[in-house]
Amino acid sequence: MSKRATFEDDMGKLEALVEKLEQNELPLEESIKAFEEGMKLTGSLVNVLEKAQERVRTLMKTEQGSFQLDEFGGGDEDE
Repeated sequence: MSKRATFEDDMGKLEALVEKLEQNELPLEESIKAFEEGMKLTGSLVNVLEKAQERVRTLMKTEQGSFQLDEFGGGDEDE
């Protein structure tokens, strides 16, 4: 059985790739492969964050004492 990478694992991989690319020492072909891998990791990380945001809810107590669910980070920003 293979262990599935965690968000933190993938974030660490992405950070390492960015660091390598920023050093400008990789040959062109390796740079392109690192960039492609970084883009795949970025897509995966964004997907995980979007799913997490959907799951996160904040309970807010109303003046009447009941509770309502608000979207995480929702509603206060200008759209």
